Amino acid sequence: MLLTGTVVAEADTVIHEGGVVVSGRTIAAVGDGDRLREQYPDHQERQFDVVTPGLVGGHVHSVQSLGRGIADDTALLDWLFDYVLPMEASLTADDMEVAARLGYLELIENGTTTAIDHLSVNHADRAIEAAGEMGVRSRLGKVLMDQRSPDGLTEDTGAALAESERLIERYHGAYDDRIRYALTPRFALTCSEACLRGVRELADAHDGVRIHTHASENRSEIETVEQDTGRRNIHWLDEVGLTGEDVVLAHCVWTEESERDVLADTGTHVVHCPSSNMKLASGIAPIADYLDRGVNVALGNDGAPCNNTLDPFTEMRQASLLGKVDALDPTTTPAETVFEMATINGARAAGFDRLGKLREGWTADIIGIRTDGVTRATPLHDVLSHLVYSAHGDDVTFTMVDGNVLMDGGEVTVTDASAIRNAAQEVDVLPSRESS
Repeated sequence: MLLTGTVVAEADTVIHEGGVVVSGRTIAAVGDGDRLREQYPDHQERQFDVVTPGLVGGHVHSVQSLGRGIADDTALLDWLFDYVLPMEASLTADDMEVAARLGYLELIENGTTTAIDHLSVNHADRAIEAAGEMGVRSRLGKVLMDQRSPDGLTEDTGAALAESERLIERYHGAYDDRIRYALTPRFALTCSEACLRGVRELADAHDGVRIHTHASENRSEIETVEQDTGRRNIHWLDEVGLTGEDVVLAHCVWTEESERDVLADTGTHVVHCPSSNMKLASGIAPIADYLDRGVNVALGNDGAPCNNTLDPFTEMRQASLLGKVDALDPTTTPAETVFEMATINGARAAGFDRLGKLREGWTADIIGIRTDGVTRATPLHDVLSHLVYSAHGDDVTFTMVDGNVLMDGGEVTVTDASAIRNAAQEVDVLPSRESS
C-alpha cells in the first residue's frame, strides 16, 4: 500500500507531496510521492491530506471509559476513592470487556495506535483480549492494590503478584507482539512495601516486562507517602525498585530537585497528562525542566472520568500551552517538542523499538488526517503547527497498526462501533443514583 499526502515523518521532517510505502507490517520506503509511484507501481495508493506516525497514549485508563462524567469538579483523592474505585469494583467481567472496547474504540477513532494502559484489579484478561482483538498496540496489565482500597479491589499481596505472573506468562508478547505486559501497582498509597518490591522482582524475572504506576500527582498523596515511609514519593519508589529505564511514572507534578535528579539518573520515563492535571487541579508538571535534564517525557490522556476525552490532539495543545504559561515564556514546549512527546517519546516509554517515526524499516503504525474542508485548517501555513494547536481527533480518517487497517474513511473496520457504544450505554456504573 502507498499512502500519499503531506508526510510528517517526524517532528523535523515534513515531505510535501510525499508518500509512505507499507509492505506487510513494515514501512518499506518514505519519500517523494511521484518517485514512489514509479518505484512501486503495483501498490494500491491511498491519498490523504496529512500522513503521520500513529500517536502514543503514554498513560491511559481504557476501562474507566464507562465513568465519563461521573466525577466532574472533584479533588483527586475524593474523585478516586468516592467515585472511580467503587465504579471499577462494581464492574463484572462482561462490563470490563465493554469498558475496554469502548476505550480502545475511542483511541482508534482519534489516531492513537499505541497505549500504555492501566487496567483494573479484576478481569484484566478480558481487557487485554479486547485490546488484542481490536488490533491496538498496548503495554498493559492488571492493577495491584493491597492496602487503603475499597472492598472488591483489595487483594492479598501474594495472590496479586501470582495473578500478575500468570498474566505475564499468558499475554506478554501475544497478538504478534502487539501486546506487552506492564506490572501496574496503582500507586504508593494503595500498595504495601512488599507489593512494590514484589513488582520489581517480577519485572526482573521476565524479560521485556515494564512497570507502570502513578507518582507525585497530588500534594495530599505526597504527604501521606511521606508520613508512611519518611521519604518523598520518588525517593520511596527508588528505594523499593520502582525507578529505571523499564519504569513509566504518570504525572510527576510535585517533585523536588533531588527527585528530579533521581528520574534523570535512573532513566525513568515520565508521562505528562495536562488535561487531567488541570481538571483535578493537581498542578502543573515541570515538563521543561524534565526535558532539560534528559528525562524522556511522553504524553497521556489519563482516563475518561478525569479528562472526558481520549483525544491525543487535545493533549498536545494543552501540553504546549500549559508549559508556556508555567514558564511565562512563549518559546517553551514548542510544537516540535510536543509532537515528539506524542510519538517517539511515547514509543520509547512503551518499550517498542522502531516506532514513533515514519522511517524505512520501522513498524507501520500510521494515521491519515483530513484538512480539506476543515475550517480550523484554513489557511494551512505550517502542518506541524496545525497538528499541535488546531487539529482534533475526529480529523483522523485512517488508522493503521502493524500494517493492518483499523479505521478507513472514518469508519472503524475491526469491530462494530455502534454495538460497542450501545453496550456501553446499558452498563449502569452508578446503581444507587435515582432515575431522572
